[in-house]
Amino acid sequence: MTDAVAIVIPTLDEATTLPRLARLLAALDPPPDEVVVVDGGSSDGSAAIARELGLSVIEHHEQGRSRQINRGVDWVASPIVCVLHADTQPPDDMIAVIRRTLADPKVALAGFTPLLSGPDKVRWVTSFHNWIKTWYAPLLFRPHFFFRGVRLLFGDHAMFFRRADFLAVGGCDPGMSVMEEADLCVKMARFGRVRLVNRVILTSDRRVAAWGEWKANWTYLTVGIRWAMGLRDRLGDLYPHIR
Repeated sequence: MTDAVAIVIPTLDEATTLPRLARLLAALDPPPDEVVVVDGGSSDGSAAIARELGLSVIEHHEQGRSRQINRGVDWVASPIVCVLHADTQPPDDMIAVIRRTLADPKVALAGFTPLLSGPDKVRWVTSFHNWIKTWYAPLLFRPHFFFRGVRLLFGDHAMFFRRADFLAVGGCDPGMSVMEEADLCVKMARFGRVRLVNRVILTSDRRVAAWGEWKANWTYLTVGIRWAMGLRDRLGDLYPHIR
């Protein structure tokens, strides 16, 4: 099928989020054609839990979302791929939205509009910042791309693209521990627009809850500016693993 969709889920210590995600994936209508969990060496039994939930699992013991995404995209056969984080809740018509968006040959890559939320609150300030920076970041740092219709998206956007294009640009940079999604947006711009779809997808606020709203937004801003200026060494030190 030319519009078959695979979902690639990079995981690291996601034992608590996988059961809910599996329920949401089972409710997708239409369903995805493939789903694979690429585990980066979890210590909490994530890989075993994913298998118990009926999900295909690749145990990829090299940590780093870039490497996990590359391995997952290489493994699937579907011509369209969506990279979904385990702490993100997709809408039940996600596959239809993906197919409809990429039916436009001018769109090379796209993603949903994330709304950060937790058990007690919705993070409206951070969600707004995440939305507006998809516009101001390319306008400030890559204006030639901005005026070609390119937006900078990040992992929480549940990005999707054509597998052939991803492979043609060499996939995600395996040397990047953070900002690999924005970097991919820049590389995919050679094939067309990078679009933010006007559909909300819910994602966990656990990083904001751990750091606080101000620290989280300052960290996002600092990491983004350093990446845009080419100061990419040790970016991961500014963005530690949160579980």
